[in-house]
Amino acid sequence: MNKVLLLTRREISAFFVSPIAYVAIALFLMVSGVFFVWMDFNQGQPAALRASFNVMMIVLVFFLPLLTMRALAEEQKTGTIETLLTAPVTDVQVVVAKFLGSWIFFLVMLAPTLLYVVMLEAFANPDLGPIASGYLGLALLGAAYVAIGLFASSLTRNQIIAAVITVIFLLMLSWPVPYVAQVVPPPWRDIIQSATMLTHYTDFSQGVVDVVHVIYFAAVTVYALFLTVKVLESRRWR
Repeated sequence: MNKVLLLTRREISAFFVSPIAYVAIALFLMVSGVFFVWMDFNQGQPAALRASFNVMMIVLVFFLPLLTMRALAEEQKTGTIETLLTAPVTDVQVVVAKFLGSWIFFLVMLAPTLLYVVMLEAFANPDLGPIASGYLGLALLGAAYVAIGLFASSLTRNQIIAAVITVIFLLMLSWPVPYVAQVVPPPWRDIIQSATMLTHYTDFSQGVVDVVHVIYFAAVTVYALFLTVKVLESRRWR
């Protein structure tokens, strides 16, 4: 456990010296802030950040890969991955530390958006229940996105390619293919739609916390991390 905590601290420290991380945070807050003012901080709109939560799901598809793309791709490119894998730590500990470091930094990036809640409190009477469940949904969604990003980063030495692969994976898992509803017959159509992240995330933004949704995001996260561990293990045999 101490080794994981040390590696996690190393990951978080690396984020705070990376200009890309600060650019990603600034752009994310700017974009989410614009949509908050435009869609939620508006007379006649329910004071529950529902629109902002839905928009953030889309925005994070393009911003979180900027945080995860360097996690393992850079280690492979610079050769430090060999030192890391030969150190007295297991592949699981390395992957868990990479995940925790990236996910904690994501939560730090998300924290300033709590100012939206303060603004709603000042000018309206917000329903804090849906807001709390919406942030829980974002935390679970972010965990799944980060885990998938780490898996993509383990597949290549190129950070840009890792980011592109992550975006493709996230788009495929977040929304059904546009013409699925027209091409796939109903039984398979329902299966595909129930497997997408959008289906399981939407309830959180509406104030519904379902154990099934929590299990879904936990399963996606764990499976993506499992695949990442297997990719790292395969390097030992090369």
